[in-house]
Amino acid sequence: MRAILAGLFCAATLVAAAQKKVSPPPKPPERPAESWPIWGGPRHNFISTSTGLANAWPKEGPTRVWSRPLGDGYSPIAEENGVLFTGYRRGSKDVVIALSAASGSTVWEYEYDAPFRNSYSEGVGPGPYAMPQVIGDRVVTASGVGKIHSLDKKTGKPAWSHDLYTEFAANRLPFGYSCHGLPYKDTLIYLAGGDAPWFGFGQGAAVIAFRQSDGAVVWKNQGFKNAHSSPLLINVDGQPQVIALLADQVIGFSPDNGELLWKHPHPTQHGLAVATPIAAAGNLVFISSAYSGGARVLQLARSGSGTTVKELWHNPRVQLHFGTAILMGDYIYLSSGHSGPAFITAVELRTGRIAWQARDFAKAQLLYADGKLIILDEDGNLGIARATPEGFQVLSRLPLLNRISWTPPTLVGSRLYVRDRANMMALELGALPPALPPKQK
Repeated sequence: MRAILAGLFCAATLVAAAQKKVSPPPKPPERPAESWPIWGGPRHNFISTSTGLANAWPKEGPTRVWSRPLGDGYSPIAEENGVLFTGYRRGSKDVVIALSAASGSTVWEYEYDAPFRNSYSEGVGPGPYAMPQVIGDRVVTASGVGKIHSLDKKTGKPAWSHDLYTEFAANRLPFGYSCHGLPYKDTLIYLAGGDAPWFGFGQGAAVIAFRQSDGAVVWKNQGFKNAHSSPLLINVDGQPQVIALLADQVIGFSPDNGELLWKHPHPTQHGLAVATPIAAAGNLVFISSAYSGGARVLQLARSGSGTTVKELWHNPRVQLHFGTAILMGDYIYLSSGHSGPAFITAVELRTGRIAWQARDFAKAQLLYADGKLIILDEDGNLGIARATPEGFQVLSRLPLLNRISWTPPTLVGSRLYVRDRANMMALELGALPPALPPKQK
């Protein structure tokens, strides 16, 4: 009997050991999805840290989590802690809206008068164009008529506002104001444009820093003709600088007081420079515009108390109209073209050499995540592709939205948020689990 009990004990021990040996290891804690609170995402470069995205979609495309109607406009979509923020048009008013990222239902709305009409707006609408950015406990946005509003992000109640045109004599942009404010310390820096001080007396107000908490003017400076681009904060040999692409030049100024640090010509027809500059290692700056502006790369360096500017190249064939561009390694990937054909293009950063061009999409907005480009073109086609210096490979593509679709997509985790001038939707881009093998009969 003792032998039998000992044998049973031994067998149970072996079974327990075997079960313990084959049991799966505990799953590592999931990393929370990175929010997308401001223009260009958390690093202003339209690159997401999301992983685990599908390499291809079924014929019907990725899973549609929800879809809802939304008014006219091109305002990009911000996200923080499960809440989305964007803007749209209702009659002659601009509306800032907060939505549930899980369901698309409305959390709150805030509307204000923003009458805007011209020959251009007949075809493409009067905006809004700028993203409502989440900055601290506020949502801050700009209308096509130069009105800035800071709202409580939880309730939508207004905290402060400014009218750049009436208060600061800013340049009236006939195609609509679209600048995204640049957070810096406790300020928010906007490009306004306007005349320089007469005979050197007083200060201009072409660039303005508002205090984030109450909207007070911390400083204002400069005089220049404004365009539609947004400022970018960089560091040049230890000195913080702000780059601004303007109607006929690109400049660098101090974010602490607006002092001009350098300038370089970049003429563009009609002053229509729209795309945000890109900063690269080695104090390199890439800028591009359509309307014969082309693209150029500048190399900056501190010299004594000043900054020197050296143009490495200028290529008139590379014309980034208003889309996003992605810097990966030594190459920039962008949609190059204006009113005619647009080509997904790879440009060598230091030389301006076009490595390749692909005509798979119309003029498009780009986002990079998990080794892939996410592409949304103006005809409403959504796609994913691999882009390297050697070539371009489309992995999946489907018609999704309506023309004109000019809003860059927003990615939070594996959830993609997109919109056109009538609807907004959420898509699941995560890789599907592998199919289970059929059961043996």
